[in-house]
Amino acid sequence: MMMTKNTGSEGEPALAVGLMSGTSLDGVDAALVSTDGKRQIETLGWLTLPYDATLREQLRSVLGASEYTDGVKSVEHALTLAHVEAVLMLLAQESRTATEIDVIGLHGHTLLHRPDAGCTWQIGDGALLASKTNIDVVADFRSADVAAGGEGAPLAPVFHAALSGELARPVAILNLGGVANVTWIGADDALMSFDTGPGNALIDDWMRAREDRPQDADGRLALTGSVNEDVLEGLLQHFYFERPPPKSLDRNDFDATLVRDLSSADGAATLTAFSAAAVANGLQYLPEAPQRWLATGGGRHNPALMKALADRLGSPVAPVESVGWNGDALEAQAFAYLAVRSQRQLPLTFTGTTGVTSPTCGGRLFAAGG
Repeated sequence: MMMTKNTGSEGEPALAVGLMSGTSLDGVDAALVSTDGKRQIETLGWLTLPYDATLREQLRSVLGASEYTDGVKSVEHALTLAHVEAVLMLLAQESRTATEIDVIGLHGHTLLHRPDAGCTWQIGDGALLASKTNIDVVADFRSADVAAGGEGAPLAPVFHAALSGELARPVAILNLGGVANVTWIGADDALMSFDTGPGNALIDDWMRAREDRPQDADGRLALTGSVNEDVLEGLLQHFYFERPPPKSLDRNDFDATLVRDLSSADGAATLTAFSAAAVANGLQYLPEAPQRWLATGGGRHNPALMKALADRLGSPVAPVESVGWNGDALEAQAFAYLAVRSQRQLPLTFTGTTGVTSPTCGGRLFAAGG
């Protein structure tokens, strides 16, 4: 069905594309959403454009960078062109034209996240993306929150709350990306969120180093190994787990040094158990035990991780598909939703989600004609 471009009236839904490049370094997720930035949400088409091996390694090479060198600039340019390709592919797939789309929400790729130092950095050229697609772009979603004293992450909780309006409360949405984070939603949309610890990142890095594979597909290696409880206990001594929320992580805040002497299978099993135990550690901070746990992100495809989570939480953990959501598209959908909220000057972050002192809007607009 053809739609005309929305003029931006606050009460009318806008048509938005959301783009997400996650810490798992797998590719660009793109999603199309019709939303008013509040309760009206219609999720439409989506796709994933996998990174080729060259771009993936280029991105990996600049993780942790703190200066905008020529090398970072080159990677950002290539990354942005991949995002342009993802947008154009999505529009073609959905038989849409650029004139129908009100805004693109560009998360970009996080190179460095140090909110304690007032720093969060996502690369992705909003001006270039707007120029190449001829669509307005909202980017740089995290900086305003960090500048106001917040953690800058997680950002998806307000979207989770809007989606979950019909679900019994409290409910917990667990995002199993490179880093794992939880959104707790209580009665009257009370929100709490924080990064729990590693999600897939350490497992992926272990597989890359030991097996020359990008991930432990279906948890097959972990399922053949045994958890080393002494090593696991050592991993859980990290100071991060003593910090109460709000709190957030950089992808590289944890490493697998303690696992180095284990076999490939036992290392995979122990790191998988670590990700699950980190989530369970976060239970102590939740205001009330969730009635249900719903998992999104790539980790929900890993049976070893999902079993470890259920065991350590003492509760079933179901993929978000069990309530009709699409876990592969959810984060991209969130940034489409957040872009509309940003344009309409609605808050993206809250005291309970990032620790910011008051509800805060964010995002920077790059106009298509600018």
